Amino acid sequence: MAALRWSGYRSSNRYLVFQLLPHTLGLGPEVWRVLSKCHDNRNLGECEGDLNVDERIVTDLVAACQVVAAKVDALGAIPK
Repeated sequence: MAALRWSGYRSSNRYLVFQLLPHTLGLGPEVWRVLSKCHDNRNLGECEGDLNVDERIVTDLVAACQVVAAKVDALGAIPK
């Protein structure tokens, strides 16, 4: 969402935010698919009580978040 806001856009749809990462931060599907998968897992856990978390997905999530954070940090201040 930070990259979208930096680019002058607003979205409350997380899936759209994930899919736009190639355009907002130059990140490929290897990043946004992990974020989307984890978001889906979280929703299932919250809504249906089915929380399926394994070490691999946590490792992938941490790596994806670090890549996103580094790209967002490199954006600088939001343009006016």
